This record gives sequence, C-alpha cells and structure tokens, in this order.
Amino acid sequence: MPKTSAEIQSLLEEMAETIREELADKDPLLVGIHTGGVWVAKALQNILGEDFFDAPLGTLNIAYYRDDFTRIGMHPQVSPSDLPFEVDNRHLVLVDDIFYSGRTTRAALNEIFDYGRPASVTLAVLIERNGRELPIRPDIVGASVTLPRNQHLKLRNKDGLQLEIRAAGALNAE
Repeated sequence: MPKTSAEIQSLLEEMAETIREELADKDPLLVGIHTGGVWVAKALQNILGEDFFDAPLGTLNIAYYRDDFTRIGMHPQVSPSDLPFEVDNRHLVLVDDIFYSGRTTRAALNEIFDYGRPASVTLAVLIERNGRELPIRPDIVGASVTLPRNQHLKLRNKDGLQLEIRAAGALNAE
C-alpha cells in the first residue's frame, strides 16, 4: 500500500494521465470533496496544468448531506461548498481521497445535483478500500487496498500527502 509522498505522487500522475486520456475532449470541471479530496484534486490540477480545466477548482463540504455523520462521530463544521461555475450540462471530475462505503460519494452527488444537472460525473479516488455499502464505484482509482474492518486510512497533508493506517478509535480521538 502506498504511504510515502513519492508513492502517492506516482499514483497521482497515473490518475492524471487517465483523466487526460478519458476526458480531454469533454472540457471537464474539477471538484474536490472536503478535505482530503480537495488536496488530491489540487495535486491533480497541478499535474494536468491549469489549462486542462477551464475553471477554478470546485470544493464540496458534504457534512450535512451524510446519512451517517452522527453514527460515525463526525461533527460537521459549517463551511460552505464552493462551485465557482455552472454544473448544468458539464462533465465533472469528482475527486476524493479514500473511497470506502460509498456514502461520501452519495452525499457529494446529492449536493452537486442541488447546483444543477451535470452531463456526467467521473469519480476519481486516490485509494479504494474494501467495505463498499452502496452500489457506487469509482471510475479512476490510484490504488486498491484491503484492510480489516477495525482499521481505517487517513490522508495527511504534512510535508506532502501521506497515508496512515489506524485503528478505528484512533481516528475519532483527534
């Protein structure tokens, strides 16, 4: 499993190449899910260059769209989403750091459709891990990992993007 900044950079470059190959003719817009997905989206934007996307990076804070935030111990912070473009009839690249149950993606799609009706949404994730609960799958994946249910991944943005594996309780303690 990739953990270091160099390993993650390699995954990001592969993801960017896939985005370029599959979406270059679609004039896509880039949307990152707060917080880790925004970090990954910014990294992809840097690799692809600002000319690839014709608008600034959009960001989603989906905390109030989650159906499980109280169960998993999330305490939503009130910070607005920012989609500085019209989504109607546009091709979106929705970016997240770690795909697990599918609930974050479902919440992000719900919020996107509150802004309008995109032509398509391509889901790009840095890491896909086992544990999917909803019939949602990422289209572009940096790496797939299998972890026991009592372990979780956390993306950190300290001295470059790095992944950590932690026991379930250690993530909520922060």
